[in-house]
Amino acid sequence: MSGDTWRWTALVLHLLLCAMVLPSIARQQPSHSKRPFLNFTVDMAEVYFNHLVVDERKGHIYLGAVNWIYKLSSDLEVQAFHQTGPDMDNPKCYPPRIVQPCNEQLVSMNNINKMLLVDYKENRLIACGSLYQGICKLLRLDDLFKLGEPFHNKEHYLSGVNESGSVFGVIVSYNNMDDKLFIATAVDGKPEYFPTISSRKLPKNSEAEGMFAYVFHDEFVASMIKIPSDTFTIIPDFDIYYIYGFSSGNFVYFLTLQPEMISPPGSTTKEQVYTSKLVRLCKEDTAFNSYVEVPIGCEKNGVEYRLLQAAYLSKAGAILARSLGIRPEDDILFTVFSKGQKRKMKSLDESALCIFVLKKINDCIKERLQSCYRGEGTLDLAWLKVKDIPCSSALLTIDDNFCGLDMNAPLGVSEMVRGLPIFTEDRDRMTSVIAYVYKNHSLAFVGTKSGKLKK
Repeated sequence: MSGDTWRWTALVLHLLLCAMVLPSIARQQPSHSKRPFLNFTVDMAEVYFNHLVVDERKGHIYLGAVNWIYKLSSDLEVQAFHQTGPDMDNPKCYPPRIVQPCNEQLVSMNNINKMLLVDYKENRLIACGSLYQGICKLLRLDDLFKLGEPFHNKEHYLSGVNESGSVFGVIVSYNNMDDKLFIATAVDGKPEYFPTISSRKLPKNSEAEGMFAYVFHDEFVASMIKIPSDTFTIIPDFDIYYIYGFSSGNFVYFLTLQPEMISPPGSTTKEQVYTSKLVRLCKEDTAFNSYVEVPIGCEKNGVEYRLLQAAYLSKAGAILARSLGIRPEDDILFTVFSKGQKRKMKSLDESALCIFVLKKINDCIKERLQSCYRGEGTLDLAWLKVKDIPCSSALLTIDDNFCGLDMNAPLGVSEMVRGLPIFTEDRDRMTSVIAYVYKNHSLAFVGTKSGKLKK
């Protein structure tokens, strides 16, 4: 890997960490550092950066911010910008007033960027914001010219949540057909409006009527998962928070944080905790029968680290692979967890960097699928607990690429998969991670709560 690539990997993470807290357009180059970083800030107090993506082909950087999208060169010079807000809106209007009249009072609202994705195949940026129940713009990568802004159909509204970390998307690309966009989002108590996971069409034409339409949808089946409204009677503030997403092999994965009611040992009452889970879906599963989720966590010296903060998919590399007994090209998940599992919003400073071998998680899922299709146990999903549906028996072979049937789905794994802890931090909580292989070594960059970068 070249020195330029190393510099960019570090710089991307540095931007991701620092931009969230620097509200001020200027470029600075501190003189005290042996290897100085370039900084980009904006002189508008209300402009906070929410997301960052890098065009891996050209090195251009795209920043999603409150009311703005920026395109920067590789040395952080502004090349283009696009204003996305503010505008008159009310979060209680559904569908938004741009579709039908709304009796709620409209006020000027900021547009918080909630998702930023590069669509390489069509040379466009997908930028989704908080206005109008979560509308996305399609912007040309070269100059951020607006190619499209679908809003006519209810499928165009992705999420009513205003937090910048509430939506995650994964593009699945094809050579001879339109791509798909898997969208995962918190629903903020509106399961009747928004699916928590869905797969959407990504037509070549940015103004196509079918943009963001469900890949499949009829009266009984659709390319989506909705949280049952009954779940909210047990956990009123239930939601699934999506921390990271990626595709590998035949599957799409999302790493989540979600509340659960448990009975502590020796107690007759239940308390709410948060559980980190990996969700897996087959790329080609239009009915979402392949949905499986498995709890993940980490433990070191008797201390449980269960609150997922960040994750990144990388390859093992020759040296790490040898120690783990896997192949260098195998997928590895680098994850950051904070201690405990009770405080989602106020995570403890004690944190751990852990690694998971993706193949081992998939093996665990396969074992669970095999046992359920033998009729053992229940579907065991926290957000289906009101029904506690038993597994049904079926005579069939379940291999590594099994994509489910219209039975035994969605499915949960009860036993937690534990990651391998490789580094802990007790005072300055780790909040982000990125990793790659360099000369057969696996390198990880970790960002902390105070803005420090650890290599």
